[in-house]
Amino acid sequence: MAEILIIDDHDSMREGLELLLRRRGHRTRAAESGRRGLEMLVDQEADLVITDLKMSQMDGMEVLRRVKESHPDTEVMVITAHGTIEKVVEAMKEGAADFITKPFSPEEFGVKVDRLVTDRAERERLRRENTALRVENTYLREETRARYGEIIGASPAMEGVFRWIDRVARSDSTVMIYGESGTGKELVARAIHARSPRRDGPFVRVNCGALAESLLDSELFGHEKGAFTGAEKRRRGRFELANGGTLFLDEIATVPHTTQIRLLRVLQERELERVGGEETIPVDVRIVAATNASVDSLRGDGTFREDLFYRLHVIPLTLPPLRERKEDIPLLVNHFIEKLAGRTASPARTASPGVLTRLACHGWPGNVRELENVIERALVLAEAEEIREEDLPRLGSAHRNDAVLEIPVSDAEALDLPEGGVDLNRAVEGIEERLLRQALERADGVKAEAARLLGLKPSALYYKLEKYGIEA
Repeated sequence: MAEILIIDDHDSMREGLELLLRRRGHRTRAAESGRRGLEMLVDQEADLVITDLKMSQMDGMEVLRRVKESHPDTEVMVITAHGTIEKVVEAMKEGAADFITKPFSPEEFGVKVDRLVTDRAERERLRRENTALRVENTYLREETRARYGEIIGASPAMEGVFRWIDRVARSDSTVMIYGESGTGKELVARAIHARSPRRDGPFVRVNCGALAESLLDSELFGHEKGAFTGAEKRRRGRFELANGGTLFLDEIATVPHTTQIRLLRVLQERELERVGGEETIPVDVRIVAATNASVDSLRGDGTFREDLFYRLHVIPLTLPPLRERKEDIPLLVNHFIEKLAGRTASPARTASPGVLTRLACHGWPGNVRELENVIERALVLAEAEEIREEDLPRLGSAHRNDAVLEIPVSDAEALDLPEGGVDLNRAVEGIEERLLRQALERADGVKAEAARLLGLKPSALYYKLEKYGIEA
């Protein structure tokens, strides 16, 4: 049942339409002119306005324009005489939802009205659900941000991380965070500091992998004037700067052996000596370290001291990669849209369901950092209020090394390991995508035949086609 306003300057037509619509269960009001109809719409909104195009004083086109200006959510259906197709085209461009040409049968008219009312009700339902979802996502995001900074997630895996942060933050023990690149290890370290008794002290970060061995000791422990060429004055190191707070040692696995020895002493004795100095300086620092190496590789490759490993590996945490918590992707997408909208000057404020589906099918080797990169590029390209599928870069192959895609698959001996190594996951995915395209081409686009050629079930083929963004 809908609220419908009929505008027609012919009494018999107006009364007949009202009677027909009331019999179909709708509530109706009627106006004998366009001006009167607009006045009635101000007094009480309508779900649907039905107006004749040809009327004296104010015609139906003017009624349509004014209704869409003042009540953009109200649908408008126009009644037109036979042979005025140009007017119909103009009306549809102005925002008319549908039209009907005289003469028409009561059944044809009723079916059109019912369809418009049903479609509008469905859109309203989806809008309310989307609004409720955005409100819920905003609440979850704000609640999480208040507790854990910029870490975004509501999946079981991330709930486990949040619980772990709460427990660990209260202690002063050393923490070791394991996780692939882009999973948010620094954000977790900052959250631990922010919820710890040291929250009022400094949080100091050192990217151990970004510094040459000759500079890392000076960066961590400081140096005295004249300790080496260019040391023109005394400089405090990061340990001293972090005194009373937290020191985050990122990419700890890259620390050279000589620095590991000095680091071990600081962890054991809670004191240090600057490079070129003799004074022993006590430090009160909590250490949070992070690495994208696995526990086994850190212990087993022989480059990392075992005694240092045990000093750092007091409270270990492994962060889940994005592919293992894909239910967090909508939350992350909304977060990045909000975060990047100003920088990209984008009109987009949300992402379409099709976009979220495509993002959920991607493997995300670069994790959350890769997702942020994809959303930023999509925002730059977006021209509407939501990110659409055509705004996305090509997922699945856009982030691969082109050389990987050219690895021949006909000769096993040709799959030699390049001198510089290779990303195995990307290489395998590159070969898989290439075979999918070849199978589709050989099968003339018939998916069932392509699935047979690849030894796949049709459902598996459909998943892989969507994963790589292959249209067939």
